[in-house]
Amino acid sequence: MSGHSKWSKVKHSKGALDAKRSALFTKLGQAIIIAAREGGGDLDSNFKLRLVVERAKKANLPKDNIERAIKRGTGEIKGKKIEEITYEAFGPGGTAFIVEVLTDNKNRIATSLRIIFNKHGGSLAGKNSVLWMFNRLGVIRINSDLIEKNKEEWQLKIIESGAEDFKEDGRELVIYTSLNNLQKLKEVVEKDGLETESVGIEWIAKELISIDESKRQKVATIFEELENDPDVQDYYTNIR
Repeated sequence: MSGHSKWSKVKHSKGALDAKRSALFTKLGQAIIIAAREGGGDLDSNFKLRLVVERAKKANLPKDNIERAIKRGTGEIKGKKIEEITYEAFGPGGTAFIVEVLTDNKNRIATSLRIIFNKHGGSLAGKNSVLWMFNRLGVIRINSDLIEKNKEEWQLKIIESGAEDFKEDGRELVIYTSLNNLQKLKEVVEKDGLETESVGIEWIAKELISIDESKRQKVATIFEELENDPDVQDYYTNIR
């Protein structure tokens, strides 16, 4: 559960995709709209858009949906204005949450998040109450089996390419880098013929805390309810 990211833990599970496909497609469409609005609709020049579209393709979002979302972002197709909001919250046992939202209704999502956290022993927090506990980093995940034969040599290579840290999490190698080095490091990884599991920007907890089983169950319920809310793009915690 360390540094929990919805995308890293959920998006590659076929069962989860099948069960939550409608909400997932809504989230991906909104992310594409925002990325295209911020940097234009050209995938070659808009790295953020390219990442989101790659993520959408892995989730089997139809091509027509992707193209329509890009056009909404660039203004070629009109639609409701979508806003990007970051919420800070405390969960059971003083756990910290960052919840990233894309929504066309601020009142709706604020109410939804307040209800989710309040009923499970938490609360929404004030601005800058939680963010200071996290670092904003570029994160690349690959299957660690792909580098098993020359692991030390490859790890040295990514450090020389600007990786700030890396860790093995089960069969996954998680690589951390600064935001402005993410594109370069992604290109280094892919140049070696390695397929990435995910590439993105995440909030990584500076220090992790442990909680007992009863609180862990409440946190798991919060995860599930955040997962089911189509306005919630991603969420992160400082739980070990």
